[in-house]
Amino acid sequence: MRPELHIAWRYLFSKKGHNAINIVSGVSAAAVGVVTAAMVCVLSVMNGFGALVEHMFSEFDPEIRITAAEGKSFQLDTLPVQQALALPFVQATSEVVEEMALVRYKDHQQPARVMGVDSVFQQITHIDTIITDGYFSVFDGAFDRCVMGRGLATQIGVNAHFVGAVHLYAPKRLERVNMLRPDEAFLHEKAFMAGTFAVNQTSYDDQLLLVSLPLARRLFQYDTLTVTALELQLDPKGHFSARQMKAQLRECLGEGYVVADRYEQQSDFFRILKIEKLLTALLLAFILLIACFNVIGSLSMLIIDKQDDICILRHLGATPQIIRRIFLCEGWFIIVLGAVFGLVIGLTICLLQQHLGLLKLGSGTDYVISAYPVLVQAVDVLAVAVIVLGMGFLAAWYATRTLRSKE
Repeated sequence: MRPELHIAWRYLFSKKGHNAINIVSGVSAAAVGVVTAAMVCVLSVMNGFGALVEHMFSEFDPEIRITAAEGKSFQLDTLPVQQALALPFVQATSEVVEEMALVRYKDHQQPARVMGVDSVFQQITHIDTIITDGYFSVFDGAFDRCVMGRGLATQIGVNAHFVGAVHLYAPKRLERVNMLRPDEAFLHEKAFMAGTFAVNQTSYDDQLLLVSLPLARRLFQYDTLTVTALELQLDPKGHFSARQMKAQLRECLGEGYVVADRYEQQSDFFRILKIEKLLTALLLAFILLIACFNVIGSLSMLIIDKQDDICILRHLGATPQIIRRIFLCEGWFIIVLGAVFGLVIGLTICLLQQHLGLLKLGSGTDYVISAYPVLVQAVDVLAVAVIVLGMGFLAAWYATRTLRSKE
């Protein structure tokens, strides 16, 4: 061990001339440890909420969704689309027609996003896992059926066991409105309820209605070669990574199409989540900065207390650089002990919460889960350690600048 490290280590645990220095040093290490543990816990809980919502979206969102860069729809018989669908890693393709329409059941009506899907949709998504009432079906061989979000079903007063038809109205897209007969400006279709689903996101549960693709094409006046989106399932056993497959799809389709994975389909949500996580980390880093002032104070007090030792070291041939390094290492040891203590405590709390669910969200049934979700990521732990050690080193360096002025 280098002499500077050895002396600093002895100073860390030896009895000081004034008992207050020991107390302040202990408080400094404890403060750093508490903030470090808080950073690990808070970031892990935010990761847990992000993973929870990501799982909810993944039950409904496809692996890849292709839409038009301009306009609402595009043609299936174009060369770029045919080339993209012919790629070897494209395992399944679902055609989608989606537009706004008015949904009515008896005396209740509500605007909604009507989404026409084909039989492959059930294979590409995990819609069966989020059905809360009834079953998934958009056509039973004789009648058109529909599956709607749980919130939308509540708003119009219908459930899967009602036998009455749900009526859908959409303006005629290809015709001009006759002001003398405005009632003839709308197309009308009807479907019978099959079930309700819940993604636990208002943009889905309160606004979305699933119907068969032929019904949606009749309602919105689209031909059989026109879609508003294509949903793809990629082959997970292929030799390409997800990034490579998405890049090849974009290369085939060109700039006229948008190729979005699950993260990009919910880009606004994940962007907000990252911003919240960053702001939380900055706030905790500011609290850590305040805790580092305790380190500066305890180190400054230690320098004053060890003036006799500094004189002895200088007479023994120690250079000013060696003396500064001794107290720099002393300050950093305080930070390291606090950081290690905080990381151990933080990770322990996270593991207990992850496996035992000690901290509950509430006793009611309005929550998707009963306890706060936790997901510990190595990147976050490493980032917390780097921030704590870096700020601690700067605090120790600042405290040892007083020695430089006395040389």
